[in-house]
Amino acid sequence: ARLTVAAFLDQWLNDFADVHVRAKTAENYRHKLERHVIPRIGHVTLSALEPDHVSRMEADLLKEGRVDGKGGLSAQSVLHVHRVLADALTYAVAKGKALRNVAVLVKPPRPAHREMAVLDADSLNAALDALREGDWYAAFYLDAYTGLRRSELLALRWRDVDLDMGTLSVVQTLHQLSDGRLVFEAPKSRKGRRSVALSPSTVLALRAHREQEEAVRPLGRDSLVFANLDGSPLRPASMTQVWRRLTKSLEKKAKDAGQKSLGLAGVRLHDLRHTHATLMLKAGVHPKVVQERLGHSNISITLDTYSHVVPGLQEAAALRFEEGLQRKPTPQAV
Repeated sequence: ARLTVAAFLDQWLNDFADVHVRAKTAENYRHKLERHVIPRIGHVTLSALEPDHVSRMEADLLKEGRVDGKGGLSAQSVLHVHRVLADALTYAVAKGKALRNVAVLVKPPRPAHREMAVLDADSLNAALDALREGDWYAAFYLDAYTGLRRSELLALRWRDVDLDMGTLSVVQTLHQLSDGRLVFEAPKSRKGRRSVALSPSTVLALRAHREQEEAVRPLGRDSLVFANLDGSPLRPASMTQVWRRLTKSLEKKAKDAGQKSLGLAGVRLHDLRHTHATLMLKAGVHPKVVQERLGHSNISITLDTYSHVVPGLQEAAALRFEEGLQRKPTPQAV
């Protein structure tokens, strides 16, 4: 009866999250609970926790939840906090520490729909051409042509890549924790562990990259495909920083030359993944194939994420259906 929310959440983080989820995920859980939940409702005893406590907490987070004191959190961020708290309270009920999960009785804020930034073929080619002579060319090329997540791409080893067959296998991910440590982990879901087919040009780019790497250091089967000169893992943030500098530089050059924008302003590294999926769907690739390439746990995620492409696909499908049912003219008798 005297167990507080703060004490319970600390138990849950240590006994459940740190044991049963990936290190990066556990760190994110701890960050959300210790920064946002515990300071606001941590003093309440678990047995006295009511839906009102949770709803007031989330309203406060929307109003002034930023740690730097510069306003509130986004609806998306508060939704994430809500989900972590709900997961923790589900555990509390299962362990007999609480009679009900009050979080599920509270309606969390609904994030506003955000249009994703997607490059067209011209903008993507311009970005890749600008990188052609740089050290990061093969990494960005592979990202754009496979839709891999940054964490998956930086964890690739040469043993995971079959250049003769034109495939790669996603078997691990690379993440950086807040203390600076780099950790390799298994993919988040079963579908995340997958085989991805490579296009001929991607195979050529990887062959050229391997030759460049072998000129400066010996490579073995366990060597990382993308690594520092000493073979150590690249920090994920470094890839993001290179992409930001590249896009800003290309837009500035276009502006200085009096040319139209390349459409790269505000395009994140993760948007290369969205670009890959969108261009494939527009090319008529079946959504199930796109789901498998991206490693989504189910096809509904793919269809929901890329719903902006679906209307065009439906129109094309309706036309093809009608064309298939059109009667062929009957030959006239002579």
